[in-house]
Amino acid sequence: MNLDFLGRGWSFPPTFDKGLPGVEMLEQEADILASLQVLLSTAQGERVMLPLFGCNLDELVFESLDTGTKALMTDKIESAILYHEPRIDLESVRLDDTRELEGVVLIEVIYRVRTTNSRFNFVYPFFKLEGTDLDLAATVTLLPDND
Repeated sequence: MNLDFLGRGWSFPPTFDKGLPGVEMLEQEADILASLQVLLSTAQGERVMLPLFGCNLDELVFESLDTGTKALMTDKIESAILYHEPRIDLESVRLDDTRELEGVVLIEVIYRVRTTNSRFNFVYPFFKLEGTDLDLAATVTLLPDND
């Protein structure tokens, strides 16, 4: 199966290898994952040529994590993915606030790649406090199909 339609783009953050010309490139599902990381970490207006790109999670950094804030955060993520990531179908967005007192909310995005019908689970750490020794990174998991 030819998966070129899933895209090819720069790695995020851009990395360079002395042995290769240019920047390291990502393809297919890895490119979608990098796109989601960029989308969730970008504020609207931050990109000059795409002023509506992003989901403005930074606006919620100092808000109390009540039901209204969780609903707003989920809506911002769902809307951003709907408008800016056409390669996937969003199945759900869940917030894990068990580490709220540490200043971390884990955002779990479950999605299906439209053309391959593969399901993935992407976890994005949202930091409500300034981090110094935090060792969390976005992770992705291939989910089994329940069909």
